Amino acid sequence: MNTVGMRLVEGLSARGVEVMFGIPGVHTVEMYRGLSGSPVRHVTARHEQGCAFMADGYARASGKPGVALVITGPGLTNALTAMAQAREDSIPMLVISGVNRRGSLGKGWGLLHELPDQQAMVATLCPTRRIADASQVAETLDWAFATMSTGRPGPVHIEVPTDVMPMECPALPAPKMPVPRAAAPGLDKAAELLNAATRVVILAGGGTRGQQASLRALAEKLDAPVVQTTNARGQMHGHALTVPASPSLSAVRELIHAADRVLAIGTEFGWTDYDMYVMGDLPARPDMIRIDACAAQLARLPAALTLQGDAGATMAALLPLVALHRGDGAAHAAETRTKARAEIAQLEPLMPNRLEMVEIVRAALPGCLIVGDSTQPIYAANLYYDHDRPGGFFNAATGYGALGYGPGAAVGAALGAPGEKVVCLIGDGGLQFSPGELRTAVDENLPITFLVWNNAAYNEIADAMRGANTEVIGCHPSPLKMEPFAAACDLPFTSVPLDPETLHWALSQPCDGPRLIEVRVKA
Repeated sequence: MNTVGMRLVEGLSARGVEVMFGIPGVHTVEMYRGLSGSPVRHVTARHEQGCAFMADGYARASGKPGVALVITGPGLTNALTAMAQAREDSIPMLVISGVNRRGSLGKGWGLLHELPDQQAMVATLCPTRRIADASQVAETLDWAFATMSTGRPGPVHIEVPTDVMPMECPALPAPKMPVPRAAAPGLDKAAELLNAATRVVILAGGGTRGQQASLRALAEKLDAPVVQTTNARGQMHGHALTVPASPSLSAVRELIHAADRVLAIGTEFGWTDYDMYVMGDLPARPDMIRIDACAAQLARLPAALTLQGDAGATMAALLPLVALHRGDGAAHAAETRTKARAEIAQLEPLMPNRLEMVEIVRAALPGCLIVGDSTQPIYAANLYYDHDRPGGFFNAATGYGALGYGPGAAVGAALGAPGEKVVCLIGDGGLQFSPGELRTAVDENLPITFLVWNNAAYNEIADAMRGANTEVIGCHPSPLKMEPFAAACDLPFTSVPLDPETLHWALSQPCDGPRLIEVRVKA
């Protein structure tokens, strides 16, 4: 007999799912029956939060939805932090959870892992559905994958009651093919506005991920400098028109305000990207042109023209409609890069050293994926950094800002881009949020370098307290002793001072599987 749990896994496989991240529990045993003999590979996390972070990293590296399987109650509440991070960064993630038997829901009987209303809790964060009987399996999967592939991507939740999982389930019909992402209508007007401009600036957000060829071609035709938010970095590496710097910087704002037309593509104008220092305004222009897949995001800010459609398809369709511009775009971009780089040193004298650490990773491991946690070198790189791989630099230090993101997301990224080198750049504080996921990297023998910025403090917060002229409290938890910790994880270990040459040497040493490198920093 084929059960709902078995058919659900079968349906995931039919929709292209190859990897599922999970932690088994008594509420998901029937789902694991479906994994037996399935082509879907199960990867065991050490914590449900890490499990969902793995799904996030997998989605970013592979371009496909990440899938996590968790138990009801604490399994799902643990995963909610990662789901919120995925929502903020528009990352497609499917979280499947159990839920207690149908007749008990809302009764408050004190069943194991009971929540008052699990589905209502999740609904405040993302779309959610319950499979209430065997007839709903296929339609619910079709709904989930359509939701993740149309409009703004993000997390989606499916819950399956424990008494539904073992129900007999007939063979599922073939998956409904998601509607292909389409270009926005109204491009003639956009072309008219752009062709009338002499100094165009493009603002590129995470919606341009994977569309670097179209972005470059459009930028070159418009002779437009391209300002990239954190989630768009790597799309224009080394290009004369690239501005891999935060729109929160004054130098970048000057470039935006000096333009006679701004074209914003796939960017939500999030405050952590555009007004990190809380100056009270966004460098958005009411006369700009906006391209975005999400109508709600387009409605947030005034614009001369809003185009709702897929960023990649819209850029490709717009390209033949715009005239070839010849101007000083490359010179304006170069000037902005120089000013932006100098500005970060004015913000914090140690910021250039932190940025240099990230650039050493790029130099020592060309083309690697850098997965960042909330830590000082990542904060510096989010302000200014040009990565050498499209989509290969991402972190949780913007938007939702979940600490402990790095290890799980790095595991997911390594599985989403098999064989590629991955660097998890994390602080000693963030590492203590999710140390167990390093064991998953060992179990899977993944080529991840866990690079730990160890200043024995939550030093960014300590600096903020000092800046606010208040006593520094709670910012110096004792760090892990890195060498015995690495040994406990069966990881090769190297400890180096914050020295560029020594760090480059340590990163360049051959290593087939995971390893831990500590960078000792004086707080």
